[in-house]
Amino acid sequence: MAYVSNNSDDGSPSVLIVESNAMSIQRLTSIFKIKDFNIEVCQDGDKAVDEYIRLDPELVVISLDIPSLDGHLAALEMREHGGDARILFVAPRRLAKVASDAQFSAGAVAWLQKPITTTVLDEQWDTILGPIPDAPGLEDLDELYPIDRIKPEDDDGPLPLPSLPGLPLPGLPGATELPPLDVQLPLPTDANQGKKPGSKLVTRLVVISLGIGAVYYAYSTFFA
Repeated sequence: MAYVSNNSDDGSPSVLIVESNAMSIQRLTSIFKIKDFNIEVCQDGDKAVDEYIRLDPELVVISLDIPSLDGHLAALEMREHGGDARILFVAPRRLAKVASDAQFSAGAVAWLQKPITTTVLDEQWDTILGPIPDAPGLEDLDELYPIDRIKPEDDDGPLPLPSLPGLPLPGLPGATELPPLDVQLPLPTDANQGKKPGSKLVTRLVVISLGIGAVYYAYSTFFA
């Protein structure tokens, strides 16, 4: 999900906040409203890369623990696409080492420990607005995140089925034409009154069996 909060005119700087925690989103949004930023919030790392390309913001505040694509890899993807955005990582205390390594790898201007406050941000503001470091992690991006960077081959669709020759099935030698299965057999006459009651059913079964055998023989002979 992404949404934008415009605080002033189009001349205001923009910040892309990439965070999935509702409380952190509210806190960061309030802080940057005070600083008169146009704000866009995105809760998904993969979506955030698309939003970064679309917006070209002046600042990206991105959490490390976000869905889809973690903050470190999302930041590297952003840096690969260019632009002059400053990237600021935010992370809980338990991820301090990870945040420090990600800051160096992605060339982020800084990282701040959650919960973020106006005071903490102001203390680092000059550093955040300073020069943008290089991103050495870009050299390893293909190894860190190889899956979506490999383009799948074009799908030519399913293979066509071989066409069957339009020839009639060969006739069976010496076979007479079988009557249709729904043929009405004559009712018993006085001459066959003495036959068993099941003789009509037996006759039908024999006819059906002959028909099935003929089809199977023709299929085996023609398609073998």
